[in-house]
Amino acid sequence: TVIWGVIGARLYYIIFNIDYYSIHQAEMFEIWNGGLAIHGGILFGAAYLVYFAKKRKIRILRLTDICAPGLIAGQMIGRWGNFFNGEAYGACVGRAALEKLPLPKFIIDGMYIQKEGDYCHPAFLYESIWNLIGLIILLFLRKLKYIKEGQITGFYLVWYSAGRFVIEGMRTDSLMLGGFKVAQIISVKSWSLIYDFFSLLVLLFRLYYIVVVNNSLCIGCFHLP
Repeated sequence: TVIWGVIGARLYYIIFNIDYYSIHQAEMFEIWNGGLAIHGGILFGAAYLVYFAKKRKIRILRLTDICAPGLIAGQMIGRWGNFFNGEAYGACVGRAALEKLPLPKFIIDGMYIQKEGDYCHPAFLYESIWNLIGLIILLFLRKLKYIKEGQITGFYLVWYSAGRFVIEGMRTDSLMLGGFKVAQIISVKSWSLIYDFFSLLVLLFRLYYIVVVNNSLCIGCFHLP
């Protein structure tokens, strides 16, 4: 899964920077210089999990529930790779503004972005902290006695998408599609899919209550036993 995730993350990044990599083709494989997009890693990793689950006859939601804490932990740690590569930063604010925040000196020093010529907001740190909080909550949820299959996965999607949408709005080095930030589009879509999923569950529950509990279904003026 990790291998496929790395491949997907790199391909995703290359696709949205195809103008650059069509000229600098040799750099496509230089992942040590940065250029891994987490959404691509999630898509490829999820595809492999579906294949693995079907092959081993494991329920996919059970598998994703197991993987969710490890995934968000990896995202939390991975953001520090952005820091060392000078990526995932926000607007330029100057050193004085950063010194007013409770940040260690090495982070302030590292937020001088050469191509911007100024000190920028540490957006990577905000997301790393957000993911740390999410990891703590996920580990707590796993210990609950009555947690249902898929709920940990659902919480991960909601938590990560909400944080990523807000923090992505701060960034100035995002992958773009037209005039929109790709990560924000995917975050909104994740919320939409979750909403659709729970709406379907509510509808099914109501149908169950009408048909099974009340033993009747009203369509217009007809009552079916």
